[in-house]
Amino acid sequence: MQTDAPFWDSLVFDGIDDVDVEVVTAAFGTVEVVAKGRAAGAACPDCGRFSDRVHDRYQRRLKDLPLADQGFVIRLTVRRFICGSADCSRRTFAESFSRLAAPYSRFTTRLNHALEQVGLALAGRAGVRLAAYLGFGAGRMTLLRRVMALPDPRFSMPRVLGVDDCAIRRGQTYSTVLTSVEDHRVVDVLPTREAGPLAAWLTRHPGVEIIWRDRAGAYAEGARRGAPDALQVADRFHLWQGLGRAVETCVAAHRDCLHGPSPGGALPEAMSGESSWPQDDSEPLGRRAERKKAAHALVHQMLTQGHSRRAIARHLGWGLNTVLRYANAARWQDTMRENRPRSSRLDPYKPYLERRFAEGCTSVTRLHGELLADNAPVTYQMVRAHIATLRTAPAGAPPRPPTVRQVTGWLTRHPTALTEEDRVGLKNVLTRCPELDTAAGHVRDFGEILGGRLGSTLPAWIDAVDASQLPGLTGFALHLLRDLDAVTAGLTLNWSSGSIEGAVNRIKKIKRQLYGRAGFGLLRKMILLQ
Repeated sequence: MQTDAPFWDSLVFDGIDDVDVEVVTAAFGTVEVVAKGRAAGAACPDCGRFSDRVHDRYQRRLKDLPLADQGFVIRLTVRRFICGSADCSRRTFAESFSRLAAPYSRFTTRLNHALEQVGLALAGRAGVRLAAYLGFGAGRMTLLRRVMALPDPRFSMPRVLGVDDCAIRRGQTYSTVLTSVEDHRVVDVLPTREAGPLAAWLTRHPGVEIIWRDRAGAYAEGARRGAPDALQVADRFHLWQGLGRAVETCVAAHRDCLHGPSPGGALPEAMSGESSWPQDDSEPLGRRAERKKAAHALVHQMLTQGHSRRAIARHLGWGLNTVLRYANAARWQDTMRENRPRSSRLDPYKPYLERRFAEGCTSVTRLHGELLADNAPVTYQMVRAHIATLRTAPAGAPPRPPTVRQVTGWLTRHPTALTEEDRVGLKNVLTRCPELDTAAGHVRDFGEILGGRLGSTLPAWIDAVDASQLPGLTGFALHLLRDLDAVTAGLTLNWSSGSIEGAVNRIKKIKRQLYGRAGFGLLRKMILLQ
């Protein structure tokens, strides 16, 4: 089938004035356009002299975006002109169609742009599947070559630079991610996490005033060598993470204190003073109710101190409507919505499961298979969750002692995040072990330093921990002395490492898209361009 050329000229080559369409054919699922240059001549790319003397002609086959679910091919006739300048080293040159396609390219410019975007979004194999669905199939290496050919984005030198490591192959290969803390963008990615590449990068890019980093010695040395005048700041996230590991070591050293009788009594004074709301022991509360109770008390406490509702929302990082809901409720119970039991597809089969469980059949796999044989629309997870509720501890059995990880979580979480059950468990542990009670005090003091930006009081805290000689905590405190200036700055300044950790999380997503087959060059390009 043939169609008039002027129609296709305006449809396909809209805005490209240097091309004329001669004929269009459509057959076997492919639309083919025959076109040629419209200009009388062209300028020599070397000397710039205009020439209209044709030396010869050849044909380029350009693949374009699909049209109405059909392949689209342009057969473009290209003329070679003779340069008439005697001083020019180039004797012949081909006319250029820069808006239509790059030199030597077999794809049009707009198809190349589409392949670049698919490659950036999905990389190789996944990009091939999407490109085939969209009708412009291309191989995975074609997509990756398009990505690698893209130039690196230009950036202005950040004033506050974030430095963190990221695993290329966890436990084996690590790279260094450099981010701009102020505008949350990745500036560059270095192939290793050693001091040399970081120092060289900072030397080539002067102007950094603050370097926000984790406490790795290599980063401290690289920052000192590459930007000696910059202020180094230790990341608070890694400081608290390091404290958590130290607390876990301390709890593990006093593991025997976790296996004892649970004495009764009230909370110790140090623990009871942390709660900012009156305790109601009439009945135990769930996790959601505890959070509601704590939030209601916190909002009303700040209201009594004279803070406005908008100021409370800004300070807590909550939405204004959330703060208004707590502020307008006289009791915290008024913020609870009625908990209506949700219906489940498993409900008609629960009596059968309970009867079979009472008969001694406790295998979730077997019970799930019996329900499937009866064409029940249930999943394995539904059956497993319901059987878990039927498995109760035998009557009179002593409660299981808390694990090291549980006690570590109790000590390092904010008091308002603990449930009533957690508070009772922590009270029992601290009552049995004075050393852990002392450790809990040190953790609370460090949390106040970190949350209140009281970096100037850090030396006194280090001396107090050193005097207590607690395993794990003492080593952590003395290790802070090796990087005291950066740690003090991290506990004083208001900069956050959220943008750095967010960039690392995005890099993990990109790395998983490439299925671990990408080299560092491609991974770096994907990180910078996405």
